[in-house]
Amino acid sequence: MLLPDAPQPQTPICSAKGCRADAVWVLVWNNPKLHTPDRRKTWLACDEHREHLSQFLGVRGFLKEVLPFAGWTPETG
Repeated sequence: MLLPDAPQPQTPICSAKGCRADAVWVLVWNNPKLHTPDRRKTWLACDEHREHLSQFLGVRGFLKEVLPFAGWTPETG
């Protein structure tokens, strides 16, 4: 039974500004000017915004890898 005021599980959404679509991809990145080489940050992306967000990070040299969201955990990324 769900309580009316209990927090409900949330579906992760795309990190693109204003997008509310479900996340399908994980973009793993790091800013070498701010982070140690082993530090990894993540953005989530829907299919529509995957390329745009990847290019944004890639042009800056931040993008490390793009992984499918399904089955992804911080330990695998």
